[in-house]
Amino acid sequence: MIKKIYKRLFSEKRRMKNRLLFSKLTSFFYFGNTFYCNCCGKSFRKFKSKGTSLKTRPNAECPYCTSLERTRNLLFYIENETPLLKEKLRLLHFAPEWCLLPILKKADNLDYITADINPDYADYQVDIMDIPFPDQSFDYIICAHVLGHVPDEKKAVEELFRVLKNDGVALISTIIDLKNPVTFETEDADTPEKRLRYYSEPDLLRLHGRDFDQRLARCGFKVETINYPAFMSAETRKRFALGDGSRELIFRCTKS
Repeated sequence: MIKKIYKRLFSEKRRMKNRLLFSKLTSFFYFGNTFYCNCCGKSFRKFKSKGTSLKTRPNAECPYCTSLERTRNLLFYIENETPLLKEKLRLLHFAPEWCLLPILKKADNLDYITADINPDYADYQVDIMDIPFPDQSFDYIICAHVLGHVPDEKKAVEELFRVLKNDGVALISTIIDLKNPVTFETEDADTPEKRLRYYSEPDLLRLHGRDFDQRLARCGFKVETINYPAFMSAETRKRFALGDGSRELIFRCTKS
């Protein structure tokens, strides 16, 4: 009952801001120097656990800015391997992570546009299967953990390809079942409970396998699969809690 009243009183956007504020206020209880978050620049004795009833990931979420393994990994890649924070570029960011927003928004060199199916989460309400921008509109696209939730994945990837400029780059990620060579989908997964059992999360529509790069390439992209933490020391991977690769692989998709 309390949850229902809370949802009626506050918009989804306000609830998200309240959650971030609560995290910041309670992060004091995690004070320490064992783990470090490159998104907010703060250190902690541990990170928060994250997951579902099937599997919990220890030391996954930053207690202050709520960054996850994949966002910390992505920021490292953006800073070190792309010109996104240096050159004049136009960037489209789908389902923008709240811990990355302030970093990308303050980059004066970027024409930064955020998009989400939920208008409370971004500048523009956008269906990724029908992107309302002209062909070749963007130099870069960030699309992290979106395609597993989209009814028509192929149409969404075709739209990403369409609005990207020639030689433009899309940085895409998703949950990968590293043990499965092919993506798994079943019509039987028609309830949140079944989707959790089949796909590991209650709102996924498929669980991508190791063929995810091929699914992106079929729409015209040249795809490079990047396990960026593999280029770092074991100490760095542990200190920043960069995950096991099932959620953090970056698929660098170039429109050639």
